[in-house]
Amino acid sequence: MKKRILCILLAAAAAVSLTACQSGKKDDAESKKIIVGSKGFTENLILSELYALALEDEGFEVQREFEVSNAVIHQAVCQGDIDIYPEYTGTALMTILEQPMMTDTQEVYNTVKEMYAQKYQLDVLEMCAASDGNGLAMRADVAQKYGIRTISDLQKQAGKIRFGSTSDFYEREDGMAGLKKAYGEFAFASENSFDNALKYQVLESDEVDCVPAYTTDAQLSSDEFVLLEDDKKFWPPYNIIPVVRADVLEKYPEAENIINHISQQIDTETMTELNAAVDIQKEEYDDVAADFYETLK
Repeated sequence: MKKRILCILLAAAAAVSLTACQSGKKDDAESKKIIVGSKGFTENLILSELYALALEDEGFEVQREFEVSNAVIHQAVCQGDIDIYPEYTGTALMTILEQPMMTDTQEVYNTVKEMYAQKYQLDVLEMCAASDGNGLAMRADVAQKYGIRTISDLQKQAGKIRFGSTSDFYEREDGMAGLKKAYGEFAFASENSFDNALKYQVLESDEVDCVPAYTTDAQLSSDEFVLLEDDKKFWPPYNIIPVVRADVLEKYPEAENIINHISQQIDTETMTELNAAVDIQKEEYDDVAADFYETLK
């Protein structure tokens, strides 16, 4: 009888032990969870999906909180609504930290990384070579005709060029007003104003020769347009940076290398092509991210 009771007790103890082990494994799996956020435009969605895919590949359970408003995404990561998202060095420096404009890429990155850690307990991981900043785009045939490769070249040849932009660009310090201070007067053959959404349309229809652009605009993947080099470094850099809360990295230190591997593969040309796949070829952003991610394995 005593032996029977002992067997029953041992069996019960083994069952409890097995349940505890299974529960522990379940808790471990549940604890390896991370929330990836994104802003609400194509490029940010692609980047965030790449982060999510890479983390999932390494055993993380990923919750996607995409298309967060630009106005609240910084607050969202600080208060734990999301754990990581792609930001831009120029935005972090001037909009979030409210620091004066800098134009040296590494200096901007170092400043943002240091101040984010001190002020917000946020870690800034490796920056991408890709920069989604301001620039000037031209019709490629016109640029070739007049030998225009840089903004300095444009300034010298301005009398032969029809320029177009939104009306506010002509007066903004980060627009034509600032460009004139950096490069000198631009005596364009003509200056036209139009809605920003139409800028590539008016270039295609031969109404203007040059317009303001963003350096990863999908349309710049076409040979029809060229992006001029900002050879005097007037505009600040907007390199892509993954921003993650310090406590998340403390808990999951392996996440740093996972995300850095993605960043190391993204230059401006690559980002432009990925944007074009969505905005011009009309593919879904998650499909574009998945296809690109497969090439990184």
